[in-house]
Amino acid sequence: MQVQVRDNNVDQALRALKKKLQREGVFREMKLRRSYEKPSARRKRERAEAVRRYRKLLRKRMDREGY
Repeated sequence: MQVQVRDNNVDQALRALKKKLQREGVFREMKLRRSYEKPSARRKRERAEAVRRYRKLLRKRMDREGY
C-alpha cells in the first residue's frame, strides 16, 4: 500500500493511509488475530456476519422500492 506525501504534509498522508487500511479491513483483521478463535466460534461469527449483511441488503432494497 502506498500513500503520496504532498508538500511535506505527513499528517494528511497518515490520515489517507489509515483510511485505506480501514477500507481494506486490516484493523479488523488485526483485532481478530490478537487471540485464538476456535473454529466453531469462527463459523458462528461468520454466519452472524452474513445474516447481518443480508438483512442490511434487504433493508436497502425495501427503502429503494418503497415498501
